[in-house]
Amino acid sequence: MTLLHLREQAQARLPEALWQHLQQGAHDAGAPAPSEFDAQPLTPRPLRALGHGHTSLQLWGQTWAHPLIVAPLAYAGLFHADGECGLAMAAAAQGGVSVTSSLASQPFSDVAQAHRHGQAEPLGAAPDQAPWFQLYWQGSRERTQALLQRALDAGSPVVVFTVDAPIKLAGLELPPHVRAVNLPPAPTGPAAPTTGEVFGHWMAQAPTWDDLVWLRSQCAQPLLVKGILHPDDAQAALQAGCDGLVVSSHGGRVLSGCPPVLRALTAIRQRVGPQVPLLLDSGIRSGRDAFVALQSGATAVMVGRPCLWGLAAQGALGVAQALRILRDELAMTMALMGCATLADIPESGLQALGRSDWL
Repeated sequence: MTLLHLREQAQARLPEALWQHLQQGAHDAGAPAPSEFDAQPLTPRPLRALGHGHTSLQLWGQTWAHPLIVAPLAYAGLFHADGECGLAMAAAAQGGVSVTSSLASQPFSDVAQAHRHGQAEPLGAAPDQAPWFQLYWQGSRERTQALLQRALDAGSPVVVFTVDAPIKLAGLELPPHVRAVNLPPAPTGPAAPTTGEVFGHWMAQAPTWDDLVWLRSQCAQPLLVKGILHPDDAQAALQAGCDGLVVSSHGGRVLSGCPPVLRALTAIRQRVGPQVPLLLDSGIRSGRDAFVALQSGATAVMVGRPCLWGLAAQGALGVAQALRILRDELAMTMALMGCATLADIPESGLQALGRSDWL
């Protein structure tokens, strides 16, 4: 089984409209094309003693078998009945973690329970551990607080605040059985003012830097900001008190023409220094891609579309297969590059963070 096989199975099993929705942004100018990662040369380093090697890492008191985090994926129930529970269970079974979207189609409490059921070995994490939570701003502090609290009540240990999608340029009509079941009731209000839909409605409800500072004050858990591409914004997020950043182009789905994510990652790492956890999300299609991201300054990576291919193809089992393939590819790339651990990867975010500054 390969990722290509899972992709082909997913395409065969999904309705054409849903498959095209999944592909949206994959080939746009703003999306990270595979060649961005392929273009990075890797020079093998043979004859090193690597029998003790492994791919594990620790972040915020949690120990994972690998640095491959299942990205937040909205409405996973569209792709398979296992939905977000399948993503969480597969991630846990592979010694990792998933990030549950605000737009999850299953209750946070059910997803957390699925993660616990999937944990074959806690790997140093608390036995009642739960997936991370991805937060979308809900138009007001009160509604945002209500959604955040619901996720925290389910045990989410890390909050990932997505800030790069205040305007949805494309959507998909949801079937009756799929909806964002965790969102607070939608408010009723007046029609958009004459300033137009974008500025009068969308941006009037979008979060600001002041809202980020407020959110930091409301969240005792580690708080990451997702959707950062400019070094100035990265620095501002850290000054607001955030614990880490997710460098992401939103898979090319929001704005065409974004800078390549690897270039943005490198620039941000140079700006924020070696001590800040940086995750990369967008464009990971292989274990080699993950290695290149780590070599470019990432501490860990988020994986989106390959996990949805696995979910659509075979449910939770397919997601576990996708993650296993990526894990093995990463381990093989590390071995060929003479790296026994993630910290051995030249210029890796884990190497930069050291061993005591980020636990």
